[in-house]
Amino acid sequence: NLFDAQQARRVLDRLVGYKISPLLWNKVKRGISAGRVQSVALRLLAERDAERRAFVPEEYWLFRAFLDAGAPPVFRADLHKVNGKKPVLNTEKDALALEARIKGKPFTVESVEVKERERTPPPPFITSTLQQAANQRLGYTAKRTMSIAQRLYEGVDLGEAGTMALITYMRTDSVRISEEARSAAKEFIEQTWGNDYYPPKARHFKSKGGAQDAHEAVRPVDVSITPDGSKPLVAPEPYQLYSLIWTRFVASQMAGARVRDTVVLALCEGVQFRAKGERVVFPGFYILSPQKGEDVVELPALAPGQPLAVEKLEKEQKFTQPPPRYTEASLVRELEEKGIGRPSTYAAIISTLLDRDYARL
Repeated sequence: NLFDAQQARRVLDRLVGYKISPLLWNKVKRGISAGRVQSVALRLLAERDAERRAFVPEEYWLFRAFLDAGAPPVFRADLHKVNGKKPVLNTEKDALALEARIKGKPFTVESVEVKERERTPPPPFITSTLQQAANQRLGYTAKRTMSIAQRLYEGVDLGEAGTMALITYMRTDSVRISEEARSAAKEFIEQTWGNDYYPPKARHFKSKGGAQDAHEAVRPVDVSITPDGSKPLVAPEPYQLYSLIWTRFVASQMAGARVRDTVVLALCEGVQFRAKGERVVFPGFYILSPQKGEDVVELPALAPGQPLAVEKLEKEQKFTQPPPRYTEASLVRELEEKGIGRPSTYAAIISTLLDRDYARL
């Protein structure tokens, strides 16, 4: 079956390359070509653009109440249900009718639900997730990420320590790490933050089905070389990428963060509002890798039946948005999820589409 699959790929390459490339030379421009994998990636882009062009925006309204429980902070509660049903606010008229119904009326706490849960760290990087994270956090293209990673893998001059590789091989689809690396991470975590920050059982991550698993995950070669320790000796770009890889690897071996979630339902004239708060009980891997961008606050202490004062009511007109165009990060994720190409080819696929002017960034 493996042999037949390889033969099928060769046939496809001949069909696509030899039959379509001459057509492109005649009809589009000389010197361009079509490839078995890049054609699929280009089709994803074309289909997404067609979806965007066909999209018809629809109006909807958001409704919020800012409530005061007599103790700070004032918290935001979003419209949840009207008479026990999901609300439909499609026009300004709907929003104004709802506002008239509850304005000046008393709000009370209907229920308070408190749950504690553990958040586990994500696995160490593989090629695709490294490219996505570098694109989202550092703004690097897939090609630039791989070129910087190559430098970190080939070796960096660390002064008196000589030239040494800082990361393991960067073309991989496996989240496996060696026992030696796991032990080194355990020792580093316990010495730096204490035994509580290492989980009761060592973490093992499972690679996706279909992964070749030929190499370990992308990780630091020596966990004791911290980003801060290497900063004076390494150029800014390699330092930023090494910092990303090092942090993700160490966090992946740490204890989970324990978070206390609070969900409050407030009621006024049969209209239900919902507020969500959270408090970190134990930071775990958050101490190294804080979670950003989550718009969640800590709520004041609340009890069912408690009256709430309304600071203000807020309504906002919105329109549904078409699916966004791909970024490099989201295209890599899509290719990976659909099993298109291998980790080593993502950067080349995207570069080809851009270099040949099939797509623009």
